[in-house]
Amino acid sequence: MADRDRRLARWRMQYPTVAGLEQRARRRIPYFAFDYLHDGTGDLTNRSHNIAALGRIEIVPRYCEDVAAASTATRLFGRSYRAPVVIAPVGMDGAIWPGATRLLAETARHTGLPYMTGTMATASMEEVSQTAPESFWFQLYSMPAQDHRVSFDLVRRAEAAGALVLAVTVDVPTRGRRVRDMRNGFSIPRRITPRMMAGALMRPTWLAALARSGMPHFENMAPYCRPGAHKREYDLVVKDARAGSGVTWDTLARIRDRWPRALVVKGIMHPADAEKAAEIGLDGVVVSNHGGRQFDPSPTSIDVLPAIRAAVGRRMCVLMDGGIMSGFDALKALACGADAVLVGRAFMLGLAALGPDGARHVADTLVDELQIALAQSGAGDLAGIARLALRHRDAWRAEDFETGSDPSRQRLHLTSNGGGEGADPVHKKELNG
Repeated sequence: MADRDRRLARWRMQYPTVAGLEQRARRRIPYFAFDYLHDGTGDLTNRSHNIAALGRIEIVPRYCEDVAAASTATRLFGRSYRAPVVIAPVGMDGAIWPGATRLLAETARHTGLPYMTGTMATASMEEVSQTAPESFWFQLYSMPAQDHRVSFDLVRRAEAAGALVLAVTVDVPTRGRRVRDMRNGFSIPRRITPRMMAGALMRPTWLAALARSGMPHFENMAPYCRPGAHKREYDLVVKDARAGSGVTWDTLARIRDRWPRALVVKGIMHPADAEKAAEIGLDGVVVSNHGGRQFDPSPTSIDVLPAIRAAVGRRMCVLMDGGIMSGFDALKALACGADAVLVGRAFMLGLAALGPDGARHVADTLVDELQIALAQSGAGDLAGIARLALRHRDAWRAEDFETGSDPSRQRLHLTSNGGGEGADPVHKKELNG
């Protein structure tokens, strides 16, 4: 424990930001794993737009507030957590850093954050539940074959394992076209090429972790494979089960009938879809463009978030992912209407750059940044965020600060092109004091 504490203290000085881990991660993991983690689909514009859109939002601080006890504590779906930061699922996480699923579950347990483990994780949901029962959420990738036979069995297993939240991903109606993965041959079914073997041999730290953890498999699929199946059989079972048209509203309604706890739909980008989710009895939505990994022309998550919050009001929990790399990014998302943010790439960068304790370093960094941001902004805690005013960079206009009889009421105008003369407003949101 003392060694770990010293290591985390040293990293706080060496790597005070998550973005600072990227180059170290690139040097420590094979090229095909880094490309899979780093890149998106199409021309890769959507992923960069996620980050740029967050960068354009500014928070106007309020001073002379008592923020001595600034707190990140929150409640989500009736449970208390250290901060509104959810460790998000990343497919094939064990190929990026061997043993990643187990390490992320341990991080969730030790840091008091929720962990949404995924269908394509490399440890089973049952193992995650045993490791972090108070943090265990499950993300379902639908398996449409045979009328969702495997999908509904995964739902059954998630309930039996005690998942607190079930999130059904809907933004993968078909495979994404990820150009670098195609060039690298990094796909399902997975095949190891001589070039990939050479790339792995150049990363001895990653190879040592692989030797300790073993070859990664989609462990949630083990019950649907023969005992002792080779990884290719796992891949083929996944490929066959996922053949079909994905999730429909009827599928979600059938899952709602089977699932007794909090149910969330992940991948919502249109206010009308969020309203539909509320109408059929879902408890929350994740505003997400899949991190830019599925549909390159999609808008950014932060740009559509306020309109979705306005559409559903407080009828359901609204979460967001896409481009969150700091606690300051998280505050911007919370100020635009999110109840919490999902963070995937940042935690995987921590593991790739720093090894088993890297995810814990990322968790501590994000929470520390968010706590400082709450104090510096004058919000003090999550409830205080409603007092803040926001604007788009390059869009300082008198109407951005329209004030009624209550001077604590500020009006936010976000525009589709980041502001400027002639920009078309896509939504208006009042933040009430």
